[in-house]
Parts: sequence; structure tokens; C-alpha cells
Amino acid sequence: MFKIMLIEDDKTLFNEIKDRLSQWSYDVYGIRDFKKVMEEFTEIMPDLVVIDIQLPKFDGFHWCRLIRSHSNVPIVFLSSRDHPMDMVMSMQLGADDFIQKPFHFEVLIAKIHAILRRVYDYSTEQQTNILVWNSATIDFLKNTVSNKTGEVELTKNEMFILKILVESKNQIVSREEMMRSLWDDERFVSDNTLTVNVNRLRKSLVKLDLGKWIETKVGQGYVAKEEIHD
Repeated sequence: MFKIMLIEDDKTLFNEIKDRLSQWSYDVYGIRDFKKVMEEFTEIMPDLVVIDIQLPKFDGFHWCRLIRSHSNVPIVFLSSRDHPMDMVMSMQLGADDFIQKPFHFEVLIAKIHAILRRVYDYSTEQQTNILVWNSATIDFLKNTVSNKTGEVELTKNEMFILKILVESKNQIVSREEMMRSLWDDERFVSDNTLTVNVNRLRKSLVKLDLGKWIETKVGQGYVAKEEIHD
């Protein structure tokens, strides 16, 4: 049974989301003290976090930064604010998805299903734990990429995107194919969300001098290039 931490101060909305998720046999935990979110996160160790942006004391971005400094747990943002930069900021901080209020509960549940299936089925059923790409080692168990330059830790989304691209290296993977693989139903994800995730992956790989090998093919998709040695 998956544990979901719901960081939401609107009690009516919290109870509604909790009731809906409980119908799918998820264990849903709320926050007792919004000044001690990290302490409660460490106590619960959830499998997924749903977090509102506007919260008492500190906003959701603050807590996302702290959670990301300790864990790669999937994070879904909720927001009642109509600011496009909120979604961009969320993705840059390592969130896995962003949902604008008001929303249909079926959409929220579908997104949570897809993320949990992608993250945890992928982690437990992955047959090849190590891939080598451009002399770098991709470790799917540790969520790391390393080479002689150093090592970077990726989020679950970044790792899954890299997996899709590297398994089809030197071939173009269309945006539609990537969205279907990542979110199961492309109607639940925007083009911008995918773009932000790929850009974040490329930025992480730049630290290992690998960013240049993830190429954007305008109007087609993306390709993970690899040097071909004679």
C-alpha cells in the first residue's frame, strides 16, 4: 500500500482528496504542524508527496527544495495561482507534475497512478540496472550518472527520460512517444512540462560534459547521440 503525504492547509480540500485516494487504498497523511514539514516527512517516509504552493509559514517551493535535498520521492504540485512561472519553477525544483486548481479529481488520481506505476514498477522490474553511454555509467538503482568528470544524481523523471533516449541512442524519439511512456496518457501532460523536464536533464548532464549529447530535433523530438568508434 502506497503512502501519500498531502501538504494542503485547506481542510475541506484535504478531506476530499484524502477520501478519493483512500478509495484506491492509498494511505494519506496530512501535516500536523506546517512549521515542521520536514520532521513529519522524515517520520512518514511517503512514497509520493502532493503539495500546495500557498501554505502557512513557508510556501510549497521552500519545502520542495528541502525534500529534494534529502529524497527523490515523486512530488506533485497543486496551485490556485494563475502564474505560468509556477509550473516552470516547480519542474526546475524537481517536481514530477503540476496541477492547476480547480481540477477534476479523476485527473489527479490518474496522474498519481501513472507516477507511482512509472517510478516504482520501473524501479522494481528494471532488468538492466546499468547502462553505459558515451563512457558514462548510468545506474538505475542509485539514480546516478557518473564518468571521469564526476557523478550527478537525477530525479526519477530525469532518469526515466534518459533511459528512453539511451535505449534508442542515435535515433529520434518523438515527443508523443516520450509523453506516452512517461505519463501513459498524453492528454494529461502539456508540451511545456516535457520540455522543462528534458531541459532539466540536459542541465544536470552538463556537469559531466554530457549535455551536448542530448539533442533537440525541432518538430520531431529528441535523440541521445553517442560517439561511434571504428
